[in-house]
Amino acid sequence: MLRSEKRILTTHAGSLPRSARLKEIFIRRSRGEAIDGAELEREIEASTLRVIAKQMEAGIDVGNNGEQARESFFTYVRDRMIGFGGRSERPMMRDIVQFRSFLEHMRIGDLRMVDLMHAPMAVGEVRYQDRAALEKECGDFSRILAGSDGKFAEAFMTAPSPGIIASAMLNGYYDTYEKYVFALADALRVEYAHIVRSGFVLQVDAPDLAMERHTSYADRPLGEFLDYVATNVAAINRGLEGLPTDRVRLHVCWGNYEAPHHLDVPLEAILPHLYQARAGALVIEAANPRHQHEYRCLREHPMPDHMLLVTGVIDTKTNYVEHPEVIADRIERAAQAIGDPHRVIAGTDCGFETTTGLGEVAEEIVWEKLKAMRAGADLAARRLL
Repeated sequence: MLRSEKRILTTHAGSLPRSARLKEIFIRRSRGEAIDGAELEREIEASTLRVIAKQMEAGIDVGNNGEQARESFFTYVRDRMIGFGGRSERPMMRDIVQFRSFLEHMRIGDLRMVDLMHAPMAVGEVRYQDRAALEKECGDFSRILAGSDGKFAEAFMTAPSPGIIASAMLNGYYDTYEKYVFALADALRVEYAHIVRSGFVLQVDAPDLAMERHTSYADRPLGEFLDYVATNVAAINRGLEGLPTDRVRLHVCWGNYEAPHHLDVPLEAILPHLYQARAGALVIEAANPRHQHEYRCLREHPMPDHMLLVTGVIDTKTNYVEHPEVIADRIERAAQAIGDPHRVIAGTDCGFETTTGLGEVAEEIVWEKLKAMRAGADLAARRLL
């Protein structure tokens, strides 16, 4: 993984806005409607070309395909794995349901988005069955990059953690949660390894390591949640066995939705567990009003020497365009906290459209935010490097 040697590198957390037509097709397919497969492939290609060009135009150093080939950041696995069926009943995030007037404003069950609250569940042995979509997605990304006028300094691709799948695509087959999450780890090893072998940095998306505290563990003691975190980190490590640590980064978030978030588990509570992951970088929130103070935790709990920090300097849940000076300040604070600006990369708190149809930020503003991040990173580099 590249370090910020000559300038502060910029990246983001993975998902970028899909085209309007691509959204429509994915949503229709998720509802079980017939769609034109050839049209879907054309829209994926066009939308991928667009988001790659937009990233390069905005000055992103470490970019990806924007997850354009996927309906969401994790439910797409039902098309690549076997063992899923039926319907999960996922509990609602506690900070959303606690305020009745706020709940009325939320788009719960909105037909204009893919439904993550009722994803399929495990009804049989979970195994990776069809590599064709994985190989095509990686191959298409390589091909488009090779034909682009510009280039990224480094490219990455995302894949979900075993824990987020196990927590949102509920277990209706295995005797225990542990058996289920480790079966998912074994299945995901196929995807993890192929991404790395294709020459990309692998980003494992693990919102379960923070968000589940106020979701499936909202009524349980903190200690039980931390045991769950330890199990899920062990499952991640099982999926990553044999892969070079410096080609893996771990993204952790508290849920990419605009809400109170006053019940979020503190970073300090989970950070020691995150350090146990076989990853060469942590991608964490540090820009939104609930978590931007937590860079201080990195002083009290120093990062392992091999780890880089992708610090959130852009909030993905607001249409404010951050001022470059604000971004530079956030980068500088992170660099001071870990003691080495070369180990800091500027990023976003989360993705911009982690699920088809669920995007808090208007598309044009997404690109303005990424341009502002580049400007802020350049300011910080002049002061730090």
